[in-house]
Amino acid sequence: MAAVSSLYRYPIKGFTPEPRTELVVQADGRIAGDRVLAFRFADATAPEDDDGLDSWPKSHGLALMDFPSIARLRVEFADGIVRMTDDGTLLVEARLDDTGRRELEDAATAFVARSSDARLLHREGVLPLRLIGDGVTSRFQDRARGYVSLHGESTVAQVDAAVPAPVDDRRFRSNIVVSGTAPWEELDWSGRVRIGDVDFEVQRPIGRCAAITANPDTGERDARLLRVLTTEFGQSEATLGILLLPVGDGGTVRVGDEVVVDRD
Repeated sequence: MAAVSSLYRYPIKGFTPEPRTELVVQADGRIAGDRVLAFRFADATAPEDDDGLDSWPKSHGLALMDFPSIARLRVEFADGIVRMTDDGTLLVEARLDDTGRRELEDAATAFVARSSDARLLHREGVLPLRLIGDGVTSRFQDRARGYVSLHGESTVAQVDAAVPAPVDDRRFRSNIVVSGTAPWEELDWSGRVRIGDVDFEVQRPIGRCAAITANPDTGERDARLLRVLTTEFGQSEATLGILLLPVGDGGTVRVGDEVVVDRD
């Protein structure tokens, strides 16, 4: 039986995943509490328009695609307070008021400036970094429409077996991870998927970017996974996981929920 094995949300775009025992799927197709904050470049603090929807391209902020070093930071967000540590050392702990945001921006900037990604800070329009978002509204997903992301743990296990570097679910930053499916099976799903008490429409597979090459513990690019997906697994485009949208008003999904595919 296919079932939910892990659930994650990502309060700050590009940073530490937050394991959850349940997730609230909103009617707008996003996860409550997911990507509610983002460190954006100085020239990208307002959304772009994407067919009438607000879009926040990850190329204009701190994201693993371009800044793999941020993977090593441990960032917690709870009760309106952001806490950032590096290898157990506290870098900053601050609230989301104006003073706290400046402290958080300065800490993130200083960390990147000490990393192998420091040169990227000197591009025009990057500094000063700005921490934006109200800490409540889910808005900084990679796609303007939002979506809920899902992959199978057996798929990731097969990728892990193909490379010497450690590869686990965290690399792919999905909201929902399922067990009990064959490797790559989820890419063939279509129609509706029921997870617990929530019905979803399958949208499309997820094309991957360089973010998956970053080790989630060290922040180093230690696996050429884009090439592995296209060469070892014969894909025309590096793909892993699928995008879903809820049918109706959404609901709650929980670890252990059965996953039922109703193909069209």
